[in-house]
This record gives sequence, structure tokens and C-alpha cells, in this order.
Amino acid sequence: MALIGRIFVIFFAFLIASMAAGMTAAFGLLGMDWPVVHGDPVARGWFWGFAVVGSGLPVAAGFLPLLLLITLAEMFRLRSVLFYGLAGPAIMLLAYYGSGLGNPYAESIDYAGPLTRDTEFVIAIGVVFGLVYWAIAGRSAGAWRDRSGR
Repeated sequence: MALIGRIFVIFFAFLIASMAAGMTAAFGLLGMDWPVVHGDPVARGWFWGFAVVGSGLPVAAGFLPLLLLITLAEMFRLRSVLFYGLAGPAIMLLAYYGSGLGNPYAESIDYAGPLTRDTEFVIAIGVVFGLVYWAIAGRSAGAWRDRSGR
């Protein structure tokens, strides 16, 4: 019975963390235009619509690796904020470069190196995802296995 409740907590945490990552994506991409968006209700609708669509992207991009990582964290009772704070960006970077969006071999004279603005943006989304997930479900990972309920 505790396992079923834990699955619901994991699902809820996954959903909220995905929404927080989507908000990070929306503010990261459109944050400079917020004064313009703030005055126009149509532009504000587009902004929040982008945030809702963007909230599904972290889940879609890294669903299976995230699911595997959550399963391992529950099995081994990994509750460290550092683990979740580093695992989120690692999986987001894996999904970013694995999808072909991050081209390490840019054909440009002014190649800035491996840490570009896009890469920093993906790392920020991963950190937000990992820390929000930890705050909701990661702090008590594996608690369903304890008999005392801690």
C-alpha cells in the first residue's frame, strides 16, 4: 500500500518539476521581453502558453533516463540534494546532445567552446527540475521500504 502512495508522490513531483522547468524555459527565452508582454494580454497568453508547452519538453526529452534514475534512487534510498541537483542537468545534457540539438562541431569561425548560452540554458533547466523533484519526492526516496514510515 505504501508503494502505491509513493508512486503517486513520484508522479506528482515529476509533474510539478516539469512545470517548474517549463517556467524556467519560458523566462529564460522570453524573460527580456517581459515588460512588453506584461502590458499586452495576448502576448501574456502566448508567454504562458509557451510555458505550458515548454513544461512538457523536459519530460519528453529525458523520460526514460529520468524514470531509470528515479527507480535507482528509490531502490538505493538516495536522498542527497547534491545527487538530484547534479542528476537533473546530467540527464538534460544527455537529452540535449543526444537529440542532435547541441552540435559540438559548430562550423563557425567564432566558436565559443563547449559551454555556450544554449548549454547553460539546458543546465539551468536541469538544475531546476532536479531540485524541485528533490524538494517534493527526493527527500524521502525509499521511505516506502521502511517499516517505521520515516
